[in-house]
Formats: sequence, C-alpha cells, structure tokens
Amino acid sequence: MGRHRFGEGDYGYFREPLPAVVSELRESLYARLAPIASRWSADLGRPGRFPAALSGWRRRCARAGQPHPTPLLLRYTEGGYNRFHQDLYGELSFPFQATVLLNRPDHDFSGGAFLLVENRPRQQSIGTAIPLERGEAVIFPATERPVQGARGLLRATIRHGMSRLDGGERYALGIIFHDAK
Repeated sequence: MGRHRFGEGDYGYFREPLPAVVSELRESLYARLAPIASRWSADLGRPGRFPAALSGWRRRCARAGQPHPTPLLLRYTEGGYNRFHQDLYGELSFPFQATVLLNRPDHDFSGGAFLLVENRPRQQSIGTAIPLERGEAVIFPATERPVQGARGLLRATIRHGMSRLDGGERYALGIIFHDAK
C-alpha cells in the first residue's frame, strides 16, 4: 500500500478460480444486494438494473473490459492503516462491497477500526467507526448512497478506510462485486 500512498499494509487480489468460500460468499451477498442496488441506481437517476445473479453482472463487467476478479486479502501490522478511498476499477461499479474481519480484536491486534466517511452536499463530512468481531462482516456503500434531503433525494459520497493499528496483526477479506480492467 505504501508505494501507492494508499496507507501502510499489504494486500493481494485472489485470482481465478477464487477459493470456494470466497466465491460462495461473493455470489450469495450479491444476490441479496442486487435488488437494493437496482433501487439505489434508480433513486440516483442512473440507467439500468443489476442482474439477479453475480454471473450476469460479471459478464457485463467483462464486456466493458473488466474481466479480473477483485476480492482481496488485506494484512496490517503495527502502525498500518488504510487511507479513505473508493475501490473503482473501471467504468462499471457495484454500489456495495463488504469487508470480513478474519482475526480477533483486542487479542490478535489493537486499534485498526473500520471507518466510513460520508459527504453530503452543502454539509460537513461525518465519520463512523464500525467495530467488528472475528467472522463479522460490514456491507457498505462502495461510492455513494441516496439520502433524503429537504427537496428530494441527494447523493451522499462515501469513502472507507481503516484507522492506525496500535499493535499486533489484522487480517480482513474484502469482497468487491465489480471486476477490474
């Protein structure tokens, strides 16, 4: 991460074929999130709906020149962190992604909170720290979400990251549903 100025830590993308547990989790979560993603897309004035199955979405990504899977494993050691960002890998993106914590806070590591920051039009940003236990996941907006404003729906921009790790070693699985160029 350091050489790209993303933060301090290590990450690696899984290649095809994905490990069965990663593939199954990605497919299962996608199927549940696709109807919500389609609704959000309509709410934000974006054309099109998302296919019901991940295989249909991945075919759409491939036709757009995005054939590479994006689930990844992240590893942080003391002092590691992840700057606020959005995971965009081409023209197409899915409105949600997920992070699964793979080890135990306050036992294997300390610090390293999962963070979200939301920016709404004409308002100050607001940040949220989301505590996770081993095996728990957080599903969050990948880039933006619709929010009700005084004059209708607004587009709130979302970025995610991780606070500095105070000690130990932290592992997480990132599930991104759109594929990369």
